[in-house]
Amino acid sequence: MERRSFVRHAGLAGVLAAGAAPAIVHAQAQVRWRLASSFPKSLDTIFGAADVFAKKVSEMTGGKFQISVHAGGEIVPALQVVDAVQGGTVEIAHTAPYYFFGKDETFALGCAIPFGLNSRQMTAWMVEGNGLKLMREFYRNYNIISFPGGNTGAQMGGWYRKEIKSIADMKGLKIRIGGFAGRVVERMGAVPQQIAGGEIYSALEKGTIDAAEWVGPYDDQKLGFNKVAPNYYYPGWWEGGPQLDFFINTKAYDALSSEYKAVVEAASAMAHIDMQAKYDAKNPGALKQLVGSGTKLFRFPKDVMDAAFKESMAIYAELSAKNANWKKVYEDYANFRRDQNLWFRFAEAGFDDFMQSQKF
Repeated sequence: MERRSFVRHAGLAGVLAAGAAPAIVHAQAQVRWRLASSFPKSLDTIFGAADVFAKKVSEMTGGKFQISVHAGGEIVPALQVVDAVQGGTVEIAHTAPYYFFGKDETFALGCAIPFGLNSRQMTAWMVEGNGLKLMREFYRNYNIISFPGGNTGAQMGGWYRKEIKSIADMKGLKIRIGGFAGRVVERMGAVPQQIAGGEIYSALEKGTIDAAEWVGPYDDQKLGFNKVAPNYYYPGWWEGGPQLDFFINTKAYDALSSEYKAVVEAASAMAHIDMQAKYDAKNPGALKQLVGSGTKLFRFPKDVMDAAFKESMAIYAELSAKNANWKKVYEDYANFRRDQNLWFRFAEAGFDDFMQSQKF
């Protein structure tokens, strides 16, 4: 499947959603799938993308292709959805690929790595670059085919019981941090914890951890982190543009008709766009409310950022020397990042810098 078909079939979605489904689609057989999410139902943004996807698949097929959506823990634990798809326990999962970097660090490149691509750049690499092609080649080792399933945009740096005034305050800090970034903060002296989203609040409340990051103001407010940790840091340097994915069992996908495959692709494109639109629309109001209720907002100190960048680049070099899967994908990713960073420095950053200095 050509990578650009991901975009082209988004047009099909509009036609079908309008109720003009071709007769050939209605002639297809009934299909029932189960989707295992890595997220709690309370998060209408990140969990909600799976609902958007399932709803559109149903609408585009006249109800003949039904996907039931299950929150993390309902069928399998949130961080075991890859195993469930690989083994055929479920046909599809919606997750953050970097959760599974312990299997192979290359998983992280399909989602986000520290000081990586922002959301627009990530989509560009996937759709117009070699990202989707390279990641699908890698995922085939796990009996999976992937489809982009949303992006949160740049994330916040998390909630901390105590202020982080310098790199020294990272020493011994027990922090829940997603994916690959744990290896970086570990080199900075912190103690990373991998905890599913629905379990973070209790760990922070009980003092099992000293800090936690999730996504951004809208989700974080829903999860109540401001009630147990008053200091809110930015930016989430480990998640400049994390992409979520729909992981589909290759046998289940191959069994679909060509029309149903096109529907899956179109529905994933719609869910992909919908997620970031929700975050971009909802985060500003939530941030205002959090600050208004006493949250203290801080930018990470420069020595923390510098140390994180240095350690990240060192890790990438080490991985390229020992992990062939990583090396193949990262080389392409890094080249794309270099050119994107050069371009964004001018038009995007120049415009944003001016606009953010204005008062409206």
